[in-house]
Amino acid sequence: MTGPSHCFVVTGQAGFGRSGFVMTLMLIALALMAVRAFYLQVLDAPFLRHEARRQAIETVQQEGHRGMIVDRHGQPLAISTPVDSLWANPHILLKEPAVWPRLAHAIGWRTATLEKALDAQRHEQFMYLRRQVDPRYAQGVLALRIPGVASQREYRRYYPAGAVAATVIGFTDINDQGQDGVELAYNSFLSPRRGRAIVVRDGLGEPIAVRRGRKPPRPGHTLVLSIDERIQYLAYRELLKAVRYHDASSGSVIVLDAHTGEILALANVPSFNPNTRSDLDSSYYRDRAVTDVLEPGSSLKPFTIALALQSGRIVPHTLISTSPGSYWVGPDKISDVGDFGLIDVSHVIAESSNVGASKITLTTLTRRAMYRNFLRLGFAHSTHSGLPGESSGYLSPPETWEPIQKATLSFGYGISVTPMQMARAYTVFADGGVLRPISILKAPPRSPGRRVFSRTVVSEMRHMLELAASPVGTGANADVVNYRVAGKTGTAHIADAKGYHKHRYVASFGGFAPASDPRLVIFVDVRDPRKHGYYGAQCAAPVFRKVMTGALRILNIPPDNPVTTMARAHTRWP
Repeated sequence: MTGPSHCFVVTGQAGFGRSGFVMTLMLIALALMAVRAFYLQVLDAPFLRHEARRQAIETVQQEGHRGMIVDRHGQPLAISTPVDSLWANPHILLKEPAVWPRLAHAIGWRTATLEKALDAQRHEQFMYLRRQVDPRYAQGVLALRIPGVASQREYRRYYPAGAVAATVIGFTDINDQGQDGVELAYNSFLSPRRGRAIVVRDGLGEPIAVRRGRKPPRPGHTLVLSIDERIQYLAYRELLKAVRYHDASSGSVIVLDAHTGEILALANVPSFNPNTRSDLDSSYYRDRAVTDVLEPGSSLKPFTIALALQSGRIVPHTLISTSPGSYWVGPDKISDVGDFGLIDVSHVIAESSNVGASKITLTTLTRRAMYRNFLRLGFAHSTHSGLPGESSGYLSPPETWEPIQKATLSFGYGISVTPMQMARAYTVFADGGVLRPISILKAPPRSPGRRVFSRTVVSEMRHMLELAASPVGTGANADVVNYRVAGKTGTAHIADAKGYHKHRYVASFGGFAPASDPRLVIFVDVRDPRKHGYYGAQCAAPVFRKVMTGALRILNIPPDNPVTTMARAHTRWP
């Protein structure tokens, strides 16, 4: 017997229910996707575009090159040469530890050092690997194609004159910022304006295009100095030879244009090579001609004698007794190197008599008049040369002067001056009695200056200073063949907190030529000479002669010597 058979039939209603449910789920999913797409593409689009752009497009700074420094004839004294700096994106490089050993080897690091540096900068997108390397070296590292490693163009300063002009030019740091000398004083003028560029990167962060930004880099301005590189080299060479020969601790030479006040040369020893400064004593960087002070000794005598002439109480042929070669001012004794006897004022300068200068000062000048005269000559004030770190020197108030201080001031003790102040003061005798500004820049505006002495007094002083630079004066070693030279030697004990050293000196010479129509003023100081003499006549005057001889020839200044050297040796004031 067979039982009934059962047949299950899915009705249309039931089938539709299941299909509808699935379709509903699909529609809901599609709706959610549409909503999400709408949110991403419409509502959140600005944010997403910004994030995509931020990750794929980066704005980077572009360096311009620092301005050149050139001498008065356009010869380069400081230039910027292109170099590359290697850098990395730590965020990318941290994801590629397998390449660290290769990169570390290429840049001269240890792998552990690189790992530590990357970890310290893990939240940054930029860190330097090597600064200012040869572009060929940088290309070799980039050829390794290490993710996240790139280079950027920078500039490194180069100084063609090396140590010859280093103390006046100065130098820059690795960021191309002036640190000393003219580089520091005119840093803003020389500095470039940075530009901006847009770097487009691929999905791995590698740069694939560089687009110029709206702000291109602008190079710094060219700075034209008053320095003449030829005379600068000459001054440095002769000073270096003298410092070595006399085993001196240091020295300076300044050459000025007698009429414009332009600094044609400014040399210091010791100096340094600004292109390789590793392991150097920082004291070598100092521009001693403007930062260091000295007591000038007898090279200051002409200025006190000129003031006495200006007072009208003496004339060049006034006789002064210097016997017996010493002079007591209260309990203090002033001495000469010998007994010059009865001499006129011109020979007080020529023979460099401390006794004669003291007697003239104490009998003809007031303390206030001397003080004002020193200030008008530019002492105790900056020369405003445009060089950094310049000292003003020191001169005590006149009401504190005792008679002995007044006397010693007449021959250069009791006042602190810089070599630059002394050079500038000598321009008064070279430029008709007028003190003008000095400048490290070429062709400064002509200043009317300030009259210090009358033309009559200046004419008288020129004759005296010519005699002092002749064979009968202390400055015979400054004589220049075929030119009339005027100048004065100076020798002073070096002082410190304990007093004056008995056997340590500063030797100096200040003068100008041609004496008939002065064009150049030179001041030389040699500090602490320990061999072959210590007088200004022995150490400084020969440097003056060699630098002046060469500079007159370089500038093609015609000779003015109508009288032979031997004839001039017997010339005395009428």
